[in-house]
Amino acid sequence: MPRHRIGFWYRLAAVFVKPPLVILFKRDWRGMENVPAHGGFITAINHNSYLDPLAYAHFQYNTGRVPRFLAKSSLFKVPVIGRFFHGLQLIPVYRESTDAANAFRAAVGAIEKGECVAFYPEGTLTRDPDQWPMRAKTGAARVALLTKAPVIPVAQWGANDVLPPYAGVKKLRLFPRKTFKVVAGPPVDLSAFYGQEPTVEVLRAATETIMAAVTELLAELREEPVPAQRRGQSKDAAEGLGSVDRTDRKTEGNAT
Repeated sequence: MPRHRIGFWYRLAAVFVKPPLVILFKRDWRGMENVPAHGGFITAINHNSYLDPLAYAHFQYNTGRVPRFLAKSSLFKVPVIGRFFHGLQLIPVYRESTDAANAFRAAVGAIEKGECVAFYPEGTLTRDPDQWPMRAKTGAARVALLTKAPVIPVAQWGANDVLPPYAGVKKLRLFPRKTFKVVAGPPVDLSAFYGQEPTVEVLRAATETIMAAVTELLAELREEPVPAQRRGQSKDAAEGLGSVDRTDRKTEGNAT
């Protein structure tokens, strides 16, 4: 697979981060062939540990297509942190924008330049008691429908055995040596939504399609069946029909 531009800061971070990851954790990596060799794309990943970004970034760094993570635009203005974020080419999200589509303009631009933009669609660590993905926000689907870029579902499991969700450092369990499992699936088929007005209903349905693919991959890693309903889903959403709530209508609106 050809090597794409990674950048000095990303390589520097890898120099410091990869050795302890290799030493401390075993790896079970699958589906690297599903990561596109060329062009911009989106990855959608489940989130159940503060260590997830390290486990996932290690996996994708080894494919030659590094992920560009999202961060609040305000953090780019913080001294030192902002410089580091710029160096890593993180993607700002303009949450102060009144236009939901405009909030992701930098993500759209990065994809158009051929980058990978990584989304944790849940927006935070899962609060599901069994650590299945929760009902997700619609940002990844919005960007996918704007760009028509491939959406690669990614599931990971194992980092949560080292540091459970919402646990402090005191709960860190490095030994016995744990396995970080990461699997990338084939692109999610969102063609049914192309050309439609990006209403809340359409965005929610597209989001559920993405998260269903992520959840199926997670079930494969966990060797367990997919639950009938994830935390925060309505019955209709669990059946793949999408759902709408008042918060979505207020904060996400229609893309322009």
